[in-house]
Amino acid sequence: MNTLVRSYLFLRRAIGVLGFALPIVVIVGKEILQGGGLLGSLSGYYYSDMRNVFVGILCAIGVFLISYRGYGRLDDIAADIAAVAGIGVALFPTSPASPTTTEHAIGIAHLVFAAVFFLTLAFFCLFLFTKSDGSVVTPRKKARNVLYRVCGVVMLASLVLIVLVGLFFNNATVSLHPTVWLESLAIFAFALAWLVKGETLLADLPQPQAEGPQPA
Repeated sequence: MNTLVRSYLFLRRAIGVLGFALPIVVIVGKEILQGGGLLGSLSGYYYSDMRNVFVGILCAIGVFLISYRGYGRLDDIAADIAAVAGIGVALFPTSPASPTTTEHAIGIAHLVFAAVFFLTLAFFCLFLFTKSDGSVVTPRKKARNVLYRVCGVVMLASLVLIVLVGLFFNNATVSLHPTVWLESLAIFAFALAWLVKGETLLADLPQPQAEGPQPA
């Protein structure tokens, strides 16, 4: 395996690891440092002692996505869009409890960046990661494609449920914190897909070497 391939695998794995780390670190860290139970959303942890961790992980994911290069130009454009959106989520915080006009506008920008971020990552799972390089599609590749599609659907379903809960069931479910769980589920799905793309899981088995002629 050459150095370039190793670098791409490292980027994919790093994105996946950071994705898994984000909900766990900010939720657990906040409970350790402040207590008080879950917040309403992952974005709300910007206003906790875990602000720097929340912003740092999202910016790191954005930097790795900017550095990522896929099989074609569409992959590169999608990665750049997701990178800008992810950094935008970090730098344009969600609206606080009693926002000013400016904070409300920033909060709207945050929602737009978050939607673009998740939709682009779902696009990766559903349409880009499932592509083949033209070689024989192995059983492991078929299994990976199934997993990519499941992750993409989970992300889209989570977004739809977040919107529906916010519009129609927010008051009834506020004590259950559905948004933070759905956001975490979406992030775990995206992280799992990138770990698989980085060959941490379901990597193709090494092909046996053809034996050459035996010496006389």
